[in-house]
Amino acid sequence: MDTIITNGTIVNATGACRADVAIKDGLIAAVGNGLTAGDARMIDAGGAYVLPGGVDAHTHLDMPFGGTVSCDDFRTGTRAAAVGGTTAIVDFAIQAKGDTLADTLAAWKAKAEGRAVIDYGLHVAVTDLTGDALAEMPAMVDAGVSSFKFFMAYKDALMVDDATLLRALKKARECGALISVHAENGDVIDVLVKEHLAAGKSHPRYHAVTRPPEAEGEATGRAIFLAGLAGAPIYIVHLSCKDALDQVRAARDRGAPVYAETCPQYLALSVERYDEPGFQGAKYVCSPPLRDRANWAELWAGLSAGDLHVVATDHCPFNFEGQKDLGLGDFSKIPNGAPGIEHRLLLLHTLGVAGGRISLAKLVDLFSTTPAKLFGMFPQKGVVAPGSDADLVIFDPEARGTITAAAQTQNIDYTPYEGMDVKGAVRTVLQRGRIVAQDGAFVGADAAGKYLHRKPFAAV
Repeated sequence: MDTIITNGTIVNATGACRADVAIKDGLIAAVGNGLTAGDARMIDAGGAYVLPGGVDAHTHLDMPFGGTVSCDDFRTGTRAAAVGGTTAIVDFAIQAKGDTLADTLAAWKAKAEGRAVIDYGLHVAVTDLTGDALAEMPAMVDAGVSSFKFFMAYKDALMVDDATLLRALKKARECGALISVHAENGDVIDVLVKEHLAAGKSHPRYHAVTRPPEAEGEATGRAIFLAGLAGAPIYIVHLSCKDALDQVRAARDRGAPVYAETCPQYLALSVERYDEPGFQGAKYVCSPPLRDRANWAELWAGLSAGDLHVVATDHCPFNFEGQKDLGLGDFSKIPNGAPGIEHRLLLLHTLGVAGGRISLAKLVDLFSTTPAKLFGMFPQKGVVAPGSDADLVIFDPEARGTITAAAQTQNIDYTPYEGMDVKGAVRTVLQRGRIVAQDGAFVGADAAGKYLHRKPFAAV
């Protein structure tokens, strides 16, 4: 054996037990009591949980948007992920108009190669579904891309129409892929944005006003309807409000293969943030926007009941100075996105487990296991079990701390969670058996991340 983790409590989505974990050649070799090996490195996890490494299925590293580029690339972003207990991500390769899907995948692989410090997969976000691009989708699945994203928002930029989405859903059903959807009514939002700007309403607060929850609920229901026509599964990204959750609940009650994620910002932050002094509200401009805090209880109930399946971050960071301020005087020009890749586990544990809203096993399910299953990585990722990658987090549930921009690893000049007290701390993170983070610092090797050739979609 190379390494043995002792004295910890192993937590999987199915429950917890006291046991040791033995690691050999980057894989979990054994789980049991009293494991020993004379030449193995011993790691004492006394007083801590041993969790499967986190899988963040929604990140945007080195992403062009709104005339700028997200300020974490694959090196800085994956370092921050590792420090926070995430050992695998699935980022979005965004198709440019006229590019093939193969070209898109190659471009994003080039961004990650030699930079990613943890393992990464790629969704392809399709913005130009020509006949040739539609025909490429099966080849993408063969290349390990078993999920595609379509935007129902960002009119005249990323948005596709219903006919395009329906064609994609039909093809995805045929080739074993999962379609994920940014569900907001882009036509409605476009009208509202233009009306408010024409009336001189340019403050960041109007970002939320012009993207009402009803527009998200309508688009979610429409996406689910189209998936039903196609006989295909569908995954709703970054669900933020009761209006959209009610559509998911109703579909799942009918037995439809509908899946959905939410993000920490929708569980911890509310629309009042847009009224912070001056231009400070721009820090919280993401889409969908932050909602009224009445939605928090609904989202936590959805997570607990299994109507929401994943908590991802939608990590898309833009500096407040030099990037967010591109929207001074025009809220529609504020780059959409917020950071969070580093703090997902701390927020889920603090607000969810310590807050009495979810169990520790449910945290593991949302943080690691179900995203690994939905996106073709299980059981390589997402579980502490023999044969799985030795991606492990030693997590101290009793530690106390405070989130600050000054202490973060993320390559951005603020955090939306500034000053938030948290319960728990990531003590040690192992990626395929190697220690990559220790006590809040990255200690791993650069360029150690591998491309994840993901399996075709399988229902969960």
